[in-house]
Amino acid sequence: MHIPDGYLSPQTCAVMGAVMIPVLAVATKKVNETFEKKDIPAMAIGSAFSFTVMMFNVPIPGGTTAHAIGATLLAIALGPWSATISVTIALLIQALFFGDGGILALGANTFNMAFVAPFIGYGIYKLLLSLKTNKVISSAVGAYVGINAAAFCAAIELGIQPILFHTANGRALYFPYGLKESIPPMMLAHLTVAGLVEALITGLVVYYLQKTGEDIILYQFSHKLRGEAK
Repeated sequence: MHIPDGYLSPQTCAVMGAVMIPVLAVATKKVNETFEKKDIPAMAIGSAFSFTVMMFNVPIPGGTTAHAIGATLLAIALGPWSATISVTIALLIQALFFGDGGILALGANTFNMAFVAPFIGYGIYKLLLSLKTNKVISSAVGAYVGINAAAFCAAIELGIQPILFHTANGRALYFPYGLKESIPPMMLAHLTVAGLVEALITGLVVYYLQKTGEDIILYQFSHKLRGEAK
């Protein structure tokens, strides 16, 4: 799902970067208001976890990849805003030191994986909990939907490039494949592989925490963000 540099137009990169500036500003404010210094290592562990699971990539036709993110699990454990910061840090390190995802495309990559994935996944998780679904299934379904929503956004961002940015004779200036070519392989890989891995990891961790009686850890950081008492 990491979009490399050169696949998106500078205009698209600028727009996506501009979108993420207020998102990260709000996330930083929320975390500063609710987290204490002793909680920061938990966010660092979250970044390390996300960084690790994203390193196991499945190549997708067109040049990008499919992989788990861990975004919904972080949103459940740390709250969605701190998950945004944790995943953003992981993506920044990958782009700067490992060439996994472009630096100019960082805005798009963070929008997809650090904003869409945790918030959609967490929203589905909370919705299913409100419908009396158990935590394990809610977390797994949330993770599955969250990562596929992120993949769909990435496919759209790639697929609109030849529509918006081309020469006078129609030759694409950046990513050359349209929506009909970008969406099917991206979604197929995430619906059948990466999404299932994301759901499995998330569900197993939540199950383990419940099994060991430590499921309170799922809320100990994010309860303030939800305005709830411990």
